[in-house]
Amino acid sequence: MKKSVFKILNIVAFSIATLTLTNCGSDEPGIILPGNESEVIENLKVGIMNGNLDEDYTLDPGVAYNLNASFTIDSGAKLTIPAGTKIQALNNGTSVFIAVLQGGQIDIQGTASSPVIMSSASGNPGDWGGLTLCGEATTTAGVDAEAEVGGFIYGGTNDQDSSGSISYLVIKGTGAQISLTSQYNGVSFYAVGSGTTVDNVAVIDGSDDGVEFFGGTVSVSNLYLENNEDDSIDWTEGWNGTVSTAYISHTKSGFSTVFEGDKDNGNPKFNDITAISTVGGKALQFKKNSGGTITGLSLSGYDVDLDMADGGATSNVVFSDGYTPVALATEEEMTASGEYFYTLNTTVVPTVAASAFDWVPTDLSFETSALQGAVTTDVTLDASVNYTLNSSYIVQSGATLTIPAGTKITARNGGTGVYIAVLQGGKIDIQGTATNPVVIASASGEPGDWGGLTICGKATTSAGVNAEAEVGGFIYGGTEDADDSGSIKYLVIKGTGAQINSESQYNGVSFYAVGSGTTVENISVVDGADDGVEFFGGTVSASNLYLENNEDDSVDWTEGWNGTVTNTYISHTKSGFSTAFEGDKANGNPKFVNLTAISTVDGTALQFKKTSGATITNIWLEGYAKNIDMKDNGPLANVIIDGAAATTTADYKTGTKVDVSTWTWKSAGL
Repeated sequence: MKKSVFKILNIVAFSIATLTLTNCGSDEPGIILPGNESEVIENLKVGIMNGNLDEDYTLDPGVAYNLNASFTIDSGAKLTIPAGTKIQALNNGTSVFIAVLQGGQIDIQGTASSPVIMSSASGNPGDWGGLTLCGEATTTAGVDAEAEVGGFIYGGTNDQDSSGSISYLVIKGTGAQISLTSQYNGVSFYAVGSGTTVDNVAVIDGSDDGVEFFGGTVSVSNLYLENNEDDSIDWTEGWNGTVSTAYISHTKSGFSTVFEGDKDNGNPKFNDITAISTVGGKALQFKKNSGGTITGLSLSGYDVDLDMADGGATSNVVFSDGYTPVALATEEEMTASGEYFYTLNTTVVPTVAASAFDWVPTDLSFETSALQGAVTTDVTLDASVNYTLNSSYIVQSGATLTIPAGTKITARNGGTGVYIAVLQGGKIDIQGTATNPVVIASASGEPGDWGGLTICGKATTSAGVNAEAEVGGFIYGGTEDADDSGSIKYLVIKGTGAQINSESQYNGVSFYAVGSGTTVENISVVDGADDGVEFFGGTVSASNLYLENNEDDSVDWTEGWNGTVTNTYISHTKSGFSTAFEGDKANGNPKFVNLTAISTVDGTALQFKKTSGATITNIWLEGYAKNIDMKDNGPLANVIIDGAAATTTADYKTGTKVDVSTWTWKSAGL
């Protein structure tokens, strides 16, 4: 579907190696050819772009152009670039660029079948300076401000100013470094006015920003921005245009952000923005008092969704879809750092598809082994593929994610940005077997590396109908106690429990109002930074749970969960965990048949908060300093163990241990 990456342009008919080129402002002689036209025009006729264009000129798409130095379009002049024109920029850093000065115009006439291409031969970041437009619209920098690149003059009072038109342009390898604090961008808009038309622009592999707006009123539609090393979209000086439809991808680590807004808030608009990262990083950053209004946002794979870098008010950033910023740190921590980090309860369903930019000459697809984004139709993984969970992977209502026996999924160490979730009406079908379990784990398996598996159903919960989960802002809860969220068999999960904030964390597996129609059996959760499994209301039951060294509770439940767990084996060999069991809030009287919990490091076994309780049959507790803890002095009668109310003095070694010697699947790895 995709074309090959920009190819090296043909060398013009004569050898330029023997010719002396004229840089802007140089006193040295340039190429002198027969005729009465200017040196710049004569050079253009043979495919050389160099100097100052002071009259209208149209390039020839049949000529391979070489941009060997700076090329500026002066006031009153217009450069027309027809569809299919290719311009190869010399790899010479800041001295190679195209600039449209105030009063000048550029008319790039690319089409979907024949885009205009500007690139260095190798297309490496920083090879050349990119395209700069200078207009006469307003900017907080004032009238006749001086640009940080080229010393160009920009800014005025004409917000309807036109610097021309850009359509179907591909730029590659830009971002040459001017100084420690200044670089060229793919396309720089300095006080460009709303009379300028900009649509279908791709900026790939720039060492600085993809596009940057310095004040002005220009709007842009259909942006494709791939692996730009600083910000994909940057703005400052009160720019108040609109970006409609942008697809942004990051597959190389070390970039800055998807968005960076700075200084005064001109409240620019952003409609239908999809940004996908396979390498974490930050999505939206706002400095000083900057902000904007964003509609149709889809973020996938970023560690931080929103960064108020200078502690600015989140109210300056308006999410028309109603997304709510959730702090990733305590107020004290954020105040001390001066920077406020948030996650957003955004949908990962892309609002813009990469396929919409099939005119861009690059491979837009991610590796088939990368799992991220939204599952909107039935998807079956391939057990022969080593998958990487790069981001959130969310099964939407009406879709089923099937994971065959033996499938291995490596979760990126991306904290709260990496998890699998099944929404209400969606299903998961994990088809592991005793000899070929499904394994989902981070590479190191360290606690808190990633977020785990979350399932949301429509069963009853004391939180009510359509409650909002503490993780992801997912909706759960209803009136369908027999609701079916699918099937989980022989699943091993390691390294979960990423910390959202001081109060909330992901668990190994979280069951939010999951119904009794869901099958759950043979699950191993090892080395989670929070709970092994947690039930938030619902009626789901489970069998054969193996829970080892989870740092909070091995089994946690709340909101009136009333399912049954048969055969639970809990192991604690690392100190500092919370409990083997934690029940909280109203007592739905869940059942536990065959419970074994063994600690080599003391700790508390079974804890019950508020009025919670359970009925436990065949219990074996060993090695805990406290077996029963009624945290809020709830009635012991709510906890029935082997037919009698619990006591705080019994040692509870009366049962038969759960035999896990045949559960060889429980320790399977990647």
